[in-house]
This record gives sequence, structure tokens and C-alpha cells, in this order.
Amino acid sequence: MGVTEPRIDPRIALAVAVLAVSTSAILVRWSAAAASVAAFYRVLLTTALLAPLALGRHRSAFGRLSRRDVLAAAATGVALAVHFAAWFESLAWTSVAASVTLVQCQPLFVAVGAWALLDERVTRGTTAGILVAIGGIVVMSVGELLGGGAIGPRPLYGNALALVGGVMAAGYVLAGRSLRQRFPLIPYVTVVYGVAAFCLLAFVVASGHPVTGYPPREWVLFLAMAVGPGVFGHTVLNWALAHVESSMVSVSLLGEPVGSALLALLLLAEIPGPSTVAGGAVVLVGIGVVARSRAVGATPAD
Repeated sequence: MGVTEPRIDPRIALAVAVLAVSTSAILVRWSAAAASVAAFYRVLLTTALLAPLALGRHRSAFGRLSRRDVLAAAATGVALAVHFAAWFESLAWTSVAASVTLVQCQPLFVAVGAWALLDERVTRGTTAGILVAIGGIVVMSVGELLGGGAIGPRPLYGNALALVGGVMAAGYVLAGRSLRQRFPLIPYVTVVYGVAAFCLLAFVVASGHPVTGYPPREWVLFLAMAVGPGVFGHTVLNWALAHVESSMVSVSLLGEPVGSALLALLLLAEIPGPSTVAGGAVVLVGIGVVARSRAVGATPAD
């Protein structure tokens, strides 16, 4: 059965989704809660918002889950949980521009992972894009080592956490690719988000952070993270994958670092240093080359 013509122009949906995900870093910065707590409530509330739709319209889909599907969903959810925990924490140590740019290196790690684990061929364009992006990361890191206007108490540590977040986002894509191709979108993300929420809750408890007792402002921020970046961001991006080329979705996501950096400038008065701007631009070019060189047939994470 072919994909029906969407009622909404996918290009408009992509624009809305990129704008929505661009607010994520700002909302995390505004929150006074621990990074793992903010990540937990973002994923939990997103799950709660989508679960009624999943159970109401796709109840039969859950009955088709095999043991292998459950294991795939578990692996995907764990990767997503680590992605959020690492990336949210990175925002406490480095600039919004650097963090969001580096976590968006997901297509590079997907390409490497698909080659190493799935025996997919790596084209010259993909290789060139990866090398260009690595060069940009080096520019950012060397500039911050030399004090090139870096923002944050430990920018290199924050950058490393953002890269871990990017690696885990790629793991989320690769682990969930087969299941996503056979399972409807809403029940798929509900199951995966549910697993991720459970993992993040375990991490919050193990870290000794309080689960409740936060002021109303924090609950508003948690809900905003779920509605904006969660539902209107990532879920809409996943929907768009059924209607446009995945390479177009990947390239569209390059707007997130730009949007987040602009919002950080306007709302946080955060001006990234010259090494971050120059290196970040090179990284985005490399990611764009990789995204255009291969169609990543899977769900984006951030």
C-alpha cells in the first residue's frame, strides 16, 4: 500500500518541527532542575501525550510485537535515554551553539555505524563530509583550548558530552530502523519513549536527585519541552520521513543549531566565540554533505 497524500505540506511541517526542536536547548538552560530530571520529564510527558492516541488508534499494533521487536525497542529506548542525559548535561558546561552543533553530528555516526554494523557502502561524498565535519570539530576544540571566546565553565567537557549525545542518537536511529519500518509511528515512539523514560527515572533515582517537589515554573518548562521539541519537533520529523526523502529531513535538521544559536543570542545574551562560529559552520557543511550523500532511512532523534 502506498503512502497517501498528506493533508499538510511536509515542507511546512519540517519548518515547524525545526523551529520546535530549536527551542529545546533554551528550555533546558532555563530549567533549574538537574539535567537528568529535565530529560526524564521531557520524555515522560511526551509519552503521556502520545499514549492515548497510540492506544486509541493503534491498539492492535502492540499485539504484533515479537520478542525480537521488544528487544529492539528496549535497545532503542536505552540509546535515546543516554542521548538525552548526555546532551542535556552538556548544556551546563558549554555554549548552546557548540552543544547543539555537535549533537547534530548524528548523521556522521549513523554513516559509520551502518558501514561497521550493517555492511553498508560508504560513498566518497560521505567520507568527504565526515572528514570535513571532523575538521570543524578540531577547529572548535583547538579554539576553545586556546581561549578563543569559549562559553561555559568546561567547554571541552561539554563538547565531549554533546558528541556522546550524537553517538547515542545514531545508536537510536540504527537500533530502531528495522522496527520503525514495520511499526506505525505513534505506537513506535510511544514504546521507545516509554523505555527511555524508565531508564532516565532509574538514573535520576540512582543519582540522588529528587523526582518531585519542583516549583510550578519547572513543571511548565518540563511540559513545554514535551509539547514543543517532543511532539511538534521530533514526532513531526518522524512523520515527515514518510512523505519526503530522509536526506531532506537530515539537511533540514541543520537549521536547529542555527535556530538555537539565534535564540540563545536573543534570550540568553550568549554570543559564541569565533572558533565556535567558524568550526560550527564547517561541521554543518560536513553534515550536510553526508546527509546529501546518503538517505538515512530511519528516525531522527533530536
